[in-house]
Amino acid sequence: MARLVRAHIYVSGLVQGVFFRASMQEVARSLGVTGWVRNLPDGRVEAVLEGEEDKVLEVIEWARRGPPLARVEEVRVEWEEYRGEFRDFYIRR
Repeated sequence: MARLVRAHIYVSGLVQGVFFRASMQEVARSLGVTGWVRNLPDGRVEAVLEGEEDKVLEVIEWARRGPPLARVEEVRVEWEEYRGEFRDFYIRR
């Protein structure tokens, strides 16, 4: 069985107003990753990802590029203990 992990990530750069959240939701759902994503007041995007380690890593790798209009400068990843608290991947307001 695949190892289940949880990653808390912060994405910096031109990542708001470029469909980053909606695109991440689509990518995460397609991979079976659960959690959430939201914009932060300082211009970054924050997300919590839970799922199989290889799938979570795929979402993180996607976040390093982002959607076509994004200009990602940095992705900070904090690994946390897997909790299994989500059923879906959603956009937080």
